[in-house]
Amino acid sequence: MNIYTSYFGNMRNIPAGMVPIAICAKTPAAYTGIRYKTLAPKYDCLMQYKQNHNEENYIQQYNSQVLSRLSPAGVVRRLELLSGGKDVVMLCYEKRGDFCHRHLVAQWLNNHGYNVKEL
Repeated sequence: MNIYTSYFGNMRNIPAGMVPIAICAKTPAAYTGIRYKTLAPKYDCLMQYKQNHNEENYIQQYNSQVLSRLSPAGVVRRLELLSGGKDVVMLCYEKRGDFCHRHLVAQWLNNHGYNVKEL
């Protein structure tokens, strides 16, 4: 199983056979696919970021509230179960290059020996 990241606006470019999995708390109304809310940022962290745009604080809170409580191997196993072993595309809202928690997840997994790329 390969793991990728992307955003909802790019869904039409996801190759057939790859399984999109939303990793945000709320999805667009038209999205009816798989969700993995465990990787979503906590509401207070997200609201603080929307008010002050402090990326450093967001990263610290996201790491402490979400990633530090998870096992990278456990997350990969869960993605594999959700996708039936097919390649996965973790989705959220921000466009490629914009600050986003999916990049933090990808970096975290990469730092633990998994290869995650932006689609």
